[in-house]
Amino acid sequence: MMSMLRALTNTIRRTRPSPRECSRIALPTRTPVEEETLPHYNPAHYYPVKIGDLYHTRYEVAGKLGYGAYSTSWLCRDLQVNDYTVLKVSAFLPDYSTATDRELRVYEHLAKVDSSHPGQSLIRELYDSCDLQGPGGTHQCLVLQPMNMTLLEMMRMNPRPFDPPLLKMTVWRLLWALDFLHAEAEVIHTDLKTDNLMLSLEDSSLLADFATAESKNPSPRKLIDQSRIIYSSRKFRRPAGSGNYGLPVLCDFGEARIGKTQESGPFVQPHIYRAPEVIFEMPWGSAIDIWNLAGLIWDLFEGQHLFGDIFDSKGGHDPFKHLALMVALIGPPPAEFVRRSETTEQCFDSSGRWIAHREAPIPSVSLEVLEKRLSGEEKELFLAFIMSMLKWMPEERKTAKQLLEHPFLLAPK
Repeated sequence: MMSMLRALTNTIRRTRPSPRECSRIALPTRTPVEEETLPHYNPAHYYPVKIGDLYHTRYEVAGKLGYGAYSTSWLCRDLQVNDYTVLKVSAFLPDYSTATDRELRVYEHLAKVDSSHPGQSLIRELYDSCDLQGPGGTHQCLVLQPMNMTLLEMMRMNPRPFDPPLLKMTVWRLLWALDFLHAEAEVIHTDLKTDNLMLSLEDSSLLADFATAESKNPSPRKLIDQSRIIYSSRKFRRPAGSGNYGLPVLCDFGEARIGKTQESGPFVQPHIYRAPEVIFEMPWGSAIDIWNLAGLIWDLFEGQHLFGDIFDSKGGHDPFKHLALMVALIGPPPAEFVRRSETTEQCFDSSGRWIAHREAPIPSVSLEVLEKRLSGEEKELFLAFIMSMLKWMPEERKTAKQLLEHPFLLAPK
């Protein structure tokens, strides 16, 4: 699946734009750009990648693809194989492991799984890894399979909710990937969302065209000093033809965990997809991905968050509002669930009845009312599919493999 390169030193060749070119494409120095806009940005944490750099005599940086809280991503030409790859360069955070550290450990674990499971091919591939020695410390790098765009970017281009055939195809692929992760690799993703699903690259000419466009028309950039430049990310051009946008592939294992069961600890999952056992800090397992999946499916099909109204007036997560909405949508928890954590006493009595009325009333809402696109048997199948994932008791949620056999997915598209 991959070969692991753990280089201890860098071999870097730098190329610099001419002074005239720099003045033409420079951004205002006082305006935050890309990673500088992140709330906890610290320039010392980010490796000063420059377009044109050559790392380890192999990876030549062609342009910037994006950025995140813990990394930046770059299209590179791999001179060893004469092809393009993506270099994900981690931030250096000495006080704790970064998402890239965790992602590499997960990929190393997946590489040891001897499997012919079809879901394995629906996960973004890691080609290699290496280190870059920066001014403040060592930056871990992942060399990844190039992809087209995220599902989130695709939805911004066409904001209409998914139609049933597109939804079923997307869910079918995601379930196969999850079945491989859960059943064979014992990996829990914990972070299923539209920007962690990417479309496969069906038209490889997009990569060379990206590099050519960056060379002929350099991206705007902010010159910090002689050693650091902040670049604006460049998008791929649109593929030729409507059928060349690719198929969904599961990506980003920066929050994934290895093992069937995890003890309570730092919160995982985006707030709107957070499973009840995570909120109550109970031990959790792969069933949190299934709860997450239900919310993601609702987003894609209904065009709005199922658990969207769960924040306070300042934008912070309100667990009481969140749990009250759960009660409204799927009913009260069984007594056995309540007994699994002392924290549940703040919300439920011993039988599972809601008692936190002052903190949050139970809203008058239901899945049947919120679902507005379907009718008749098709609506019944869809709601049954969603409800099979939204169970208080994690062990009562359908597994990925069981969901692949659900009548909703098997019904004519």
